[in-house]
Amino acid sequence: MTDTHRPSDDDARALADALLRGATHGALGTLDGGAPMVTRAGVLWLAGQGVGMLLSDLSDHARALRIDPSASLLVGEAGPRGDPLTHPRLTLVGRAVLLDKAFWRDRWLAARPKAALYYDFADFHLWCLRPDRALLNAGFGRAYRLASADLGLP
Repeated sequence: MTDTHRPSDDDARALADALLRGATHGALGTLDGGAPMVTRAGVLWLAGQGVGMLLSDLSDHARALRIDPSASLLVGEAGPRGDPLTHPRLTLVGRAVLLDKAFWRDRWLAARPKAALYYDFADFHLWCLRPDRALLNAGFGRAYRLASADLGLP
């Protein structure tokens, strides 16, 4: 079958960047005993690193990441009008790693001040999804496969 995705270009990279920088939450997909599990997670784009997620060890998705760090994340919201499938969205696929929560504290709280209520809780850890690939759906008939380099990552 022929690949129906368009080659990445500057417009696709700019849209992906806007979706990542504008995302406050996303649908995090993990593997739970080999089965997919999806949940909403608060996110923050950490340029040069990936997507940060502050997750509690009490959650099933954090437990799943400790067993298998393979994950995906969908960002991009449907607008208030029209068909939700015509609005842009970005799916990242990669591996989650733990970051130094203390190092990122000021940056995280500057961007997400309400997280001050729980950021320092001992059960919360800062995870980072480091995507090795992404799928950008920019609307009907405009899908792109992106590499980590298209997202500004090494």
